[in-house]
Amino acid sequence: MDNDDLLPLLCATAQGDKNAFSNLYQQTSGKLFAISLNMLTNRAHAEEALQDAFIKIWHNASEYNASKGTVISWMISIVRYRSLDSLRYHKVRKEQSLGDDEYENESIDVTYDEETKLVNCIEQLEPQQKQAIHLAYYKGLSHSELVDHIETPLGTVKSWIRRGLMQLQRCLTL
Repeated sequence: MDNDDLLPLLCATAQGDKNAFSNLYQQTSGKLFAISLNMLTNRAHAEEALQDAFIKIWHNASEYNASKGTVISWMISIVRYRSLDSLRYHKVRKEQSLGDDEYENESIDVTYDEETKLVNCIEQLEPQQKQAIHLAYYKGLSHSELVDHIETPLGTVKSWIRRGLMQLQRCLTL
């Protein structure tokens, strides 16, 4: 699944082509669901976030800008934001746990070259960068929550995240 495969599908989706959208969904939903589930740890909430993300993708496919990244990175950002919205919503509702006992021990068997490369790139980060990025992007903590959690000044936390993301970007483009 590379940008050359997904770009024509997204362009056709922008023109209202339901078959192209269906193909786009089939090629990306597994990876996007894994990202959402990793963030939310609750299957039902992850499915809901994924559904919301694909609705947004359907309605906003024409807004994709190739100069800002690949199709999959654009879609991942939409899923990530929907998942973060879900985390915040359930946090406000005072849910004690987003875990779901029924699926607690379930693992998702996803084998993607990109995921392997990302994991390898993450392993190259400094421990502080890795922790800050994990808490911000996978657990959905805001900068102020990060400061409280790891007891580090805001400027330092932001620097760790910024430098870590720049290092990841360089690593992933090699």
